[in-house]
Amino acid sequence: MRRHRNAKIVATLGPASSTRSVIEALFDAGADVFRLNFSHGSHDDHQRRLDLIRAIERERGRPIGVLLDLQGPKLRIGTFAQGPIQLAEGAGFRLDLDTKTPGDATRVPLPHPEIFAALEPGADLLLDDGRVHLRVERHGRDFAETRVVTGGHLSERKGVNVPGVVLPLSALTEKDRCDLDFGLTLGVDWIALSFVQRPEDIAEIKEIVQGRASIVAKLEKPSAIQSLAAIVEASDAVMVARGDLGVEMPAEQVPSLQKLIVRTCRQAGKPVIVATQMLESMVSAPVPTRAEASDVATAVYDGADAVMLSAESASGKYPVEAVRMMDGIIARTEADEHYHQAIQASHTAPRAEAADAIGYAVRHVARLLKVPATVAYTSSGYSALRMARERPQVPILGMTPRVATARRLALVWGVHSVLCHEVVDVPEMTDLAGLTARREGFGEVGQPIVISAGLPFAVAGTTNLLRIAQVQ
Repeated sequence: MRRHRNAKIVATLGPASSTRSVIEALFDAGADVFRLNFSHGSHDDHQRRLDLIRAIERERGRPIGVLLDLQGPKLRIGTFAQGPIQLAEGAGFRLDLDTKTPGDATRVPLPHPEIFAALEPGADLLLDDGRVHLRVERHGRDFAETRVVTGGHLSERKGVNVPGVVLPLSALTEKDRCDLDFGLTLGVDWIALSFVQRPEDIAEIKEIVQGRASIVAKLEKPSAIQSLAAIVEASDAVMVARGDLGVEMPAEQVPSLQKLIVRTCRQAGKPVIVATQMLESMVSAPVPTRAEASDVATAVYDGADAVMLSAESASGKYPVEAVRMMDGIIARTEADEHYHQAIQASHTAPRAEAADAIGYAVRHVARLLKVPATVAYTSSGYSALRMARERPQVPILGMTPRVATARRLALVWGVHSVLCHEVVDVPEMTDLAGLTARREGFGEVGQPIVISAGLPFAVAGTTNLLRIAQVQ
């Protein structure tokens, strides 16, 4: 099954997409990677969904990526004695660690000492996704006296955001560690880490994972933007989590931040996913708004590796239609004559390294010889990633003898991943590349193809070979 587009689709599974028939329909409609959101559902639920994905994968003979999305720390206020309260602008409001006493119109428990430890006078606290805005006037190790900047209705257990403050807590909770261990036993391909504040958060999870899956850094905190380059370098991929990012930062800043993150990832050659509310209205409507269609197209024009559906495919009324619509928007955008102009205009110079030099040369040779496809023979996926960084105008066949690599490449821009046998020498690799290009529908006998690989074979990160061959 060949996708006639470069950008990939990540579809979240949930109550609306838990049966084999729906998951199969999502795959046929265009889903390349399935997201298991561990903020919801039980381990048994997620195992059933993953078992169905792998069964479809075996039947269709196409690698399918699976992304486990960890919940991360959830900072919430406590309860109120008399139910929801109304906060007026200018009123004083206290938060403290006294969890035994329910809150009222003047105070509420906040059972997170790490927040109080990081506060300073003048710091902002956002409650209920930013609907209520408090400013700290005075604080101690177990309390904060605040003034209401933006008031409104507030009910119990609502979320708390602390923009502009690096909180002294791990991105991994005990629940996350349990979910992570379970996911690794299942054999997921990607793990999305929530609440990333600094590159050390990525180092912490990589120490646990030990290469058994690749790590996606979810950028949803302003502090992460301050360490953007270092976090991108430490991660295997990045997700632009625009929902939480939009809570902690002014909405007008999110579009430019999205472009900054995508540009930084493209420069580093790291896959980048644009997520949150892409086709939000399709949760309850069979078609998106024009603004949502434009939003998806903008991410594609910027060169994002993937766009993601959340509630649209997990709990909405039209999960298959949402994937089909996203597939259509991507295909139509990439068919625009200005698309490749935009991609090339945003291209950045490669690093002075062998792998980048090979990827750079492949792009230019492919364009000069008008080849129908390029081939990256890769064990770790590195050759395909460096080739994808260059955004060539023809498809990339990511040929690999490792099923884990084939599944991970399902997320990468322009890569059609193919599982193949281990080759022993360059002539065998060349013959296999030509045969695969013809079998997968990417070339005809006699047409030229451009191949990149690393010698010796089966050694990660050794991309050093460019070969021009013909489809046999």
